[in-house]
Amino acid sequence: MSKTIALKGTKKGVISITKIDEPYGKNSASVASIGVSLTGDVNEHQWKVHIPLDNLDEVIGALQSLK
Repeated sequence: MSKTIALKGTKKGVISITKIDEPYGKNSASVASIGVSLTGDVNEHQWKVHIPLDNLDEVIGALQSLK
């Protein structure tokens, strides 16, 4: 599954979110990959972070508390 979200405050920017299995080689844990592209090219990110799936609930909670 992947999702692309328009990046507010930019003309073309997007946030792309996808799940990557075995990102660091065989048997490595799956991650949520979150990338930001100011040009709109989901294959060319200016920023990217990988969050282990085991940390997602805590990260989502922390993000929601920012509202």
